Amino acid sequence: MKRVIIDKKKCTGCGICVQICPYRAIRMTEKKAEYILDECFLCGHCQAVCVVDAVRIEVLESTLGLATVREMTEVVQPGQYDTVCLVNLMRSRRSCRKYSGTTVALSLLEDLVKIGTTAPSGTNSQGWNFTILSTRDDVLSLGEMTAEYFRKLNKQAKSRVLRGLMKIFGHDKLGHYFRNYHDSVAEALKEWDEEGRDRLFHGATACILVTGKHCASCPAEDALLASQNILLAAHAMGLGSCLIGFAVEAMRRTPEMRKKMMVADDEQVYSVIALGYPAVAYARPANRMSVTPRIYSEHH
Repeated sequence: MKRVIIDKKKCTGCGICVQICPYRAIRMTEKKAEYILDECFLCGHCQAVCVVDAVRIEVLESTLGLATVREMTEVVQPGQYDTVCLVNLMRSRRSCRKYSGTTVALSLLEDLVKIGTTAPSGTNSQGWNFTILSTRDDVLSLGEMTAEYFRKLNKQAKSRVLRGLMKIFGHDKLGHYFRNYHDSVAEALKEWDEEGRDRLFHGATACILVTGKHCASCPAEDALLASQNILLAAHAMGLGSCLIGFAVEAMRRTPEMRKKMMVADDEQVYSVIALGYPAVAYARPANRMSVTPRIYSEHH
């Protein structure tokens, strides 16, 4: 069944949809646009570019359905947005490691997920999915599972025999972990177990897990682009955020964790985003190390 519908009464025959379609799913027939395939990857370019609204894709929603943010349907054309404000937002967002403890409304977390889906994805697969942890207890549950994984890993890393075997057969990954992370992780685990101090989520009251389907053309990139959208939107909404790589590593290697977090067998976890209202305000934007890009030229 064709999923792109073209109203030939409205179509003016300008042909722009044919030119813009990356899938070559549209052709001109008797000076009217015609969708010629049974399906495509539904990027929506044809619908978005048609000035007479002659193209309709039934499975695509015209709005995100946000509950806490007023949506605008007008297109921001290239060059029409304030670049100064955009760059300042990007520089002002920092990883938050001190939260107030105030609960984040579930409606806001759901809106963040929807905003995440505005990111680009390879072949428009949109193969991401999201798990929302909306309470501090849920976050602590994930924290304890992560801690248990690293308790076991630290025990393994302390073994010289295992480190030696891994150096031969595992590219010294266990040795690298032992040299660079074992001691700091052991200290954090001790504080977690004996004092209840949370050095993983730092008091965050919510989390969003971002996954990608194995069948997507580039699931890691898709999930991380969606994550960046969530991070920036969270800052604009008054939330602090932080990517928790230790939790990602634990879930990748622990099927039981993925199952409890409702991650399907055909998905991989690519980011865990801690969220909450920040208990600290920064006085200036983030500084960055300078970078000198390489300029390629065939004639250099």
